[in-house]
Amino acid sequence: MNFTHFIGIDVSKDTLDFAVVATNKILFHQQVSNDKKGITQFLKELRKQTKAKLVDCLFCLEFTGIYNNPLLNTLHSQTSIWVERAAHIKDSLGLCRGKTDKLDSKRIALFAYKNREDARLWSPPRQVISQLDRLTAQRARLTKAIKLLKTPLSNTEGFLSKDDRKSNQQACCQSLIALKADLKATDKSIAEVVENDPELKHLFERMTSIKGISQTTAVEVIITTNEFKSITDPKKYAFYAGVVPFEHSSGQRKGKPKVSQMANKKVKSLLHLAALSAIQHCSELKAYYERKVAEGKNKMLVINNVRNKLVLRIFACVRDDRNYDEKYKHALA
Repeated sequence: MNFTHFIGIDVSKDTLDFAVVATNKILFHQQVSNDKKGITQFLKELRKQTKAKLVDCLFCLEFTGIYNNPLLNTLHSQTSIWVERAAHIKDSLGLCRGKTDKLDSKRIALFAYKNREDARLWSPPRQVISQLDRLTAQRARLTKAIKLLKTPLSNTEGFLSKDDRKSNQQACCQSLIALKADLKATDKSIAEVVENDPELKHLFERMTSIKGISQTTAVEVIITTNEFKSITDPKKYAFYAGVVPFEHSSGQRKGKPKVSQMANKKVKSLLHLAALSAIQHCSELKAYYERKVAEGKNKMLVINNVRNKLVLRIFACVRDDRNYDEKYKHALA
C-alpha cells in the first residue's frame, strides 16, 4: 500500500469536508454536498490540483453510520478507504485546540498519513450484514426506550403515594406493551435473517454453542467483524471490545492495569452480560471466577478476564469450524 496522497474526510448529514495531504503537508481543502454529485465534484478537483491517480490515494473517515453511505458507495470500487473510530483518531492526535469541520478533515488526513502502515482497508459488507446492522440498531433504540419508561416507575416506591404510582404505571402501560411487542418482532426478524442465510446460520451455530453467548451478542460480533473478515485476530478484537487491561505506571508510581476507554461500548456491554451469564451456567468459568475471587482478586477484574476468555472461545470455534466443547483438548503436534 504505497499511497502518495491521503484524504481526510469529515462527514456530516449535509456536507463533506475533504482535506488532502502529501508528504505530511496539507495541499488543499474543499467542502461539498454529501451526495454523489458533491463527491464527483471533489474528485475532479483532486485530479486537477494533484494529478494523482485514485489508486494512489487513501481516503480516511470516521465511522458515522448511515451518513457515510453516499461516500462509501461512490468510492469503494475506485480507491482505498479506511474507516476508523472517532475515539481512536482523537486519542492518537493528542491535545487538539479548536473544532470545525475543516480542522477535523485536516486532522483525519494527517492521522492517515502518519499511521499509513497500520491502515485497515474497508470492504463493503454483504447486504444481509447491513440488514442485520439496521435491525440491531433498531433493537438498541427499543431497549433504551423501554428502560427510559420503566426506570422512573420502579424508582418511585417510598417517594410517591400508592395512587400516584398506580397512575404513572397506567399512563405508560400501553406504551410499554407496544414497545415490548416491537422488540419481540425485531428479535424475530433478526433470527429469520440469520436462519435464511446459510453462512450466517453456520457462524451463529458455532458462536451460540458457547455458554453465555446469546443471539444478540453473536449477531453483534458478526457485524463488527464483518463475518470475521475485517478482524481475524482475537487479540485485536479484545482490544476493540475494551477487555484487555493495560498497565499505567511511571517511576515509583505503580498504577493498576485498566482497560482502554476507546472500546466499542456496545460490544463491551454485551460481552459483560455474556460473562455474567457464563459464570452462572458454565462450570469451568464459574469455578475460575470463584477461585480468583477467593484469592482476593477484584471481582470486576475477574469478570473482565472472563469476557476476554469468551472472545478467545468465539474466535477459536470460528477458526476451527466447530461447536464449543468443554472437554475439547488440542491435539499434540
